Parts: sequence; structure tokens; C-alpha cells
Amino acid sequence: MTSEGLAGALAAVLGGRGLLVQGCDSGPAGEAPAPVRLRKNVSYVVLAVFLNEQDEVLLIQEAKRECRGSWYLPAGRMEPGETIVEALQREVKEEAGLRCEPVTLLSVEERGPSWIRFVFLAHPTGGILKTSKEADAESLQAAWYPRTSLPTPLRAQDILHLIELAAQYRQRARHPLILPQELPCSVVCQRLVATYTSVQTVWVLVGTVGMPHLPVTACGLTPMEQRGGIKMAVLRLLQECLTLHHLAVETKGLLGLQHLGRDHTDGICLNVLVTVAFRNPGIQDEPPKVRGENFSWWKVVEEDLQSQLLQRLRESSVVPVNR
Repeated sequence: MTSEGLAGALAAVLGGRGLLVQGCDSGPAGEAPAPVRLRKNVSYVVLAVFLNEQDEVLLIQEAKRECRGSWYLPAGRMEPGETIVEALQREVKEEAGLRCEPVTLLSVEERGPSWIRFVFLAHPTGGILKTSKEADAESLQAAWYPRTSLPTPLRAQDILHLIELAAQYRQRARHPLILPQELPCSVVCQRLVATYTSVQTVWVLVGTVGMPHLPVTACGLTPMEQRGGIKMAVLRLLQECLTLHHLAVETKGLLGLQHLGRDHTDGICLNVLVTVAFRNPGIQDEPPKVRGENFSWWKVVEEDLQSQLLQRLRESSVVPVNR
């Protein structure tokens, strides 16, 4: 991939379109990245936040024995063979009676690579709101409540932050609309847009094995990587090519999400924006030295791409990843 090809790849990732995963530049030590399977070694959860013009939020009343009668946002586990959007639409229809379309990904939450929740802002497109007469094993009913006056008891307090995140996004969109791209992947991995900035210059780390490309790191399912979360895979790749003890590394958030779900491709690829900086910057015009021959820094000279990257970095214009 030439500099022109790298520019096209970066533009695709910044635009939320994604790129097919061709392979991984880094994997867990001592194990080949294992193909992931829903309900076997990974679990994905979808959750929807609906806000109407009256600033009301859609909640469902739980039917499950352990939380029966409590209120929560429409949510549930993905099933094998589903896309992320199909899972979201199925859960909303089952629990709230409504058809819907996602507006944007709002947040990604993880407890290590084997449990990931995708939070969406969504809007209804049809259907009939579920009443207590239609109570079943999925939910007892659904109802709209003022955002500032929610019913009790709530199943969990974690939805309060997600509701506020949705309200803030509607008031001022912090990042572009981002929806899952239907691209196959066999593992849980992350494609890094790892940046180093100096004045108005931006460098991006690229993998150089084969054609130059944005590097991909596979997340492991070992207990250590589970405890450390998905950031472990980012640090692992960077440790393989940089001396990290004098550097500050931060994952800013998501630029995009890739998943297909069909044909036993249950993996996901998270396209993440990462910053690399010197802990004691001084006057550093050049990025940190790369060890070995598998990676190098690429200076972004295209003005539009450079401007986009600087803006996304300055405004943290990404989907947050929370642990």
C-alpha cells in the first residue's frame, strides 16, 4: 500500500466505513488468535436509548425473575447469525413492541474482550408500544417517562449515564454518526490509528509487513487480558515497536465498528484512535523511534486528513469506550 493507499485507508476509517481485516500484526503471547463464537467464548449485548420530542425516555419493565418489576432500557444479548443492528431491532421489538432504526453508536462498554455492550441512540419507525396486556417472558410492558423523572425501582443505575449521554448527543453531537459496518472478522481485534502530533504535524503508526497498512492487534481471551480489558492488546502492539516507559499512551475512543455475524464470523474489529506522546515533551519535532522493521511512522501530508485528525483529537470526536 503506497502513501496514497494509506491515505485512502485512513480516510475510510475516519469516515466510519471501515476496512476488511486481512490479518493481525500482534496477538497474545503463546496463543494464536482463536476464532470467537457467540455464546461459547464471547458475549455481545445491545442496548437502545430512545428520546422523544417531549424529552421522554423509553423504558421497559423487566419480566426476569431476578429483577421482575424493575425498569431498564431495552437491551439483550446478541444471537449467533445476527448483525448488531438486527439484534438491536429484535430486542426492541420483543421488549417494547416497536420497530426501530439506530441513529448512531453512543458508547461501547467492555469487561474484557469476551463481554462487550454496544449502546445506541435509536428512533422508532413503527409498531405498537407494549402494554401490560401483552406481558410475556421478554418484558411486562414498555412506557415513556420524563428523562428527569424516571420510575422506580431501576434494574441498575448504569442507565442514568447512558440516558444523559444520549441527551447530550442530541443537543450537541460530539462525534459523527457511526453505525456498524457489515464486514467479516473471525476474532476480537482493534485497528489502530495511533498518532503522534507535533505543532500542526501528524504522524500515524503503520505496519510494514506486506503492504504498509494501519496495524491490527488481536485481543486475547486469557485471564490476564480479560482482567486488563481491551486496552491490553493496544499496549501489547505498541510495546513490540516502541519504548513505552518514557511515553504516554491513551486510547481516545472509537472511530468505527465492524462486524458481520453471518457464516460463523462472530468477531468484531474496533477502529480506535490512540495518542502517543512523550511524558517529558521538551522540544520533540519527531515521533519516538520505532524498534525493528515491522512498523514505521507515516507523516500525514494530505491537508484534509491532517485537519480531520487534529479536529478529532482536539475535540475527542470519538465514541467513548468504557470499562
